Amino acid sequence: MRRDRVADAAEGHPVLRVRERSGVRDLEACVGVLAVVHKADGYPVNWPDQPAAWLEGAAVLGAWVAELDGRIVGHVGLARPGAGDEAPGLWGERTGADRDGAAVVSRLFVAPDARGHGIGALLMRRAGREAQERGLHPVLDVVSSDAAAAALYERMGWHLMAVVEQEWQPGQRVALRCYAGPADPADDPSA
Repeated sequence: MRRDRVADAAEGHPVLRVRERSGVRDLEACVGVLAVVHKADGYPVNWPDQPAAWLEGAAVLGAWVAELDGRIVGHVGLARPGAGDEAPGLWGERTGADRDGAAVVSRLFVAPDARGHGIGALLMRRAGREAQERGLHPVLDVVSSDAAAAALYERMGWHLMAVVEQEWQPGQRVALRCYAGPADPADDPSA
């Protein structure tokens, strides 16, 4: 069985699978989950005016959803480096590679009522594998206040490159933890 899918309906276990996001229905379901996550966890820090466009904007290279018993409960995107992404530049400086050799893992979230099933890790592995298949190195930025996300990345073997500050809006400075994924997905100690 592929590591991005877990399916076990025997003995009352939930059925979990990760698949490519597709269509308006998936996007609408993701916006609904994102709203719940924002209310519970404050992610994203600034609620976007157009949440569906915000999710689609991060999907330049791909986007995946996690389904638990047929209900979308998680999301992750993979994109080329953008103007506000700090991690690709840091990764390029450390490796001597061009920042365009990186792919940014973004828009990762899991519904609060679906946590504890390893969904975040499954989504991260799927995005990381896609980056590697494209010959790109996965990187990401996360707000420093999101300790649970940082703990997940570090358990998965991601390496903290630096903590940097950005001004997201006038008067809003945010500290970001910048991570680079393991050189080889097989190095993920949580797998």
